[in-house]
Amino acid sequence: MNTAVKIAQTLDCKGLLCPVPIIKLAKAVKAIQVGEVVEMLATDPGSVPDMDAFQRQTGHEIVSRDQQGDVFRFLVRKTK
Repeated sequence: MNTAVKIAQTLDCKGLLCPVPIIKLAKAVKAIQVGEVVEMLATDPGSVPDMDAFQRQTGHEIVSRDQQGDVFRFLVRKTK
């Protein structure tokens, strides 16, 4: 895990099902500056393919993804 990444906002989407975490992420990304990072925590396994689709459709960068127990953690950098 890259500890040098400064997180602008953390979204706790645990317990929420698709597409709610992605909708919340899209709103959060709009609210930050280019280059800033949003951390999203989710428990829905569907969030993994959803995040791939989000990255393809928006062009924002998934800086890291990992899983601890049943919690998926994504860091997303706003690119434009």
